[in-house]
Amino acid sequence: MSDFTQLLRPQNFDDTVGQEHLVAKTSPLRVLCEKQVLGHSFFYGPAGSGKTSIARIIAHTMELPFYEFNATSLKIEQLHKIFEQYKNTLQKPLIFIDEVHRLAKNQQEVLLPVMENNTVLIIGASTENPFFSLTSAIRSRSMLFELHAISNTALKDLLQKAISLESLEMDMETKEYLVASSGGDARAMLKLLEFASHINRDINIKILKSLRPSALQAGSSESTVHYDLISALIKSIRGSDENAAIYYLARLIEGGESADFIARRLVILASEDVGNANPQALTLTTSCLTSVSKIGFPEARIILAQAVIYLCASPKSNSAYEAINKAIEMVKHENVLEIPEHLKPRAQGYLYPHDFGGYIKQMYMTKDLQFVELKGIGYEQKMKEWLKTLKNFR
Repeated sequence: MSDFTQLLRPQNFDDTVGQEHLVAKTSPLRVLCEKQVLGHSFFYGPAGSGKTSIARIIAHTMELPFYEFNATSLKIEQLHKIFEQYKNTLQKPLIFIDEVHRLAKNQQEVLLPVMENNTVLIIGASTENPFFSLTSAIRSRSMLFELHAISNTALKDLLQKAISLESLEMDMETKEYLVASSGGDARAMLKLLEFASHINRDINIKILKSLRPSALQAGSSESTVHYDLISALIKSIRGSDENAAIYYLARLIEGGESADFIARRLVILASEDVGNANPQALTLTTSCLTSVSKIGFPEARIILAQAVIYLCASPKSNSAYEAINKAIEMVKHENVLEIPEHLKPRAQGYLYPHDFGGYIKQMYMTKDLQFVELKGIGYEQKMKEWLKTLKNFR
């Protein structure tokens, strides 16, 4: 039986499935490659999106010897051996390094001189944005290209090609499940198809579900997905869309995110985005954090869901967030104000508000500044009215 991933690996840009922004005839990557002037480049994107395949196509198009490594097992001696082999030749090799974000600092330092003099072409790939882990010297000498998950339409085209090449049988429902459950990962789809074909040439959905009971999910431990999902959750809550928020919460849970991390972000949101419009939100989310840390999954999912829905349904105010940011900005960049003498310890002249019914007007800052602007939303409206009443008090 054929290795489907090798059988269907594209041999040129035109054969590539998806990534039109990189492989189209007028795309910058392809133009530079076909003009033989492509520089050191780094690819990042989801698993199975074609990073290695595009690197091989570049080597083929530019007629460069291709060396493939993984950063987790790459040894510096291996690199030195290749550098020495091509030292006095007109040919330069393409060194492809997968999981490039895992390169150690000493490995990056070895690459730097050959990147500088262009005696080799370095192509790196990662599921995470590698520019966060690479040194500034390497970043300044290279380009960054992002790949996207393969669309279902493109996966269907690839699947049909595989079915035709291997003379397989499959009904429409089975095809739909195979594509939909692969999560934009072409390699995952082809591997499942390959394993299923070993069981029966006439593949049905029962066979597929016995091998893959549920759809693939990108683990939230992968940096880009991790930040995308938590960002989507926070923004959905901020926008009071309870259904979107619950969906992203489910994605985080299924992606393996810890209950503690999610709950901590909800506590922050309770102050930053709900604030004094509903002060109870901070109490509830703090209770959520304590509860999930003691209970854990799977039951913690219910507690998190309750907190998320509560936050979605709460009135929103970011007045506390804005106030502290304004004050910190002033403290950082402007002259520090003197503290009035009567506010210092053991000073004379301080008026104790409780002796005056709870409020007495006196100077607390040597300059009249305003950082807090209450929004008049939810409970914050009452706070605004109360402060106004106090300050009009004579």
